[in-house]
Amino acid sequence: MITYERKAFYHETDQMGVIHHSNYFRWLEEARVYFLDKLGLSYKHMEEIGIISPVVSIAAEYKKPVKFDDVVIIYIRIAKYTGIKLELEYEIRDRSTNDLMVKAESKHCFIKNNSVISLKREYPSFDKIFHEYVINQDK
Repeated sequence: MITYERKAFYHETDQMGVIHHSNYFRWLEEARVYFLDKLGLSYKHMEEIGIISPVVSIAAEYKKPVKFDDVVIIYIRIAKYTGIKLELEYEIRDRSTNDLMVKAESKHCFIKNNSVISLKREYPSFDKIFHEYVINQDK
């Protein structure tokens, strides 16, 4: 599991002084891009060669509010990978207490030239990186 640390900023809060729910999705995207970089699959490089990986679905369950100036750790792991689809799971935890603040998941596909592609077929080196991570992530 790869972790991404994030501090909550004032401009991300709502009138109640907690992080507005929409900002968690931005945090998940930040963590996802970081995650891909750590795997050696730079999202920027993927886009440069014409591959995009849009969000097909995303969901979050809010357990506890994150407040301004809190520091959280976002844990991210691959829940499922088929070569065509990628499903990620996230846990956002308070760094100081380890309390679970948000549990989330996102689903993605891979597109090139406006068509869904199989990394297994078209980019086997990328496919290998994902598969190796899946095999080793829970060790």
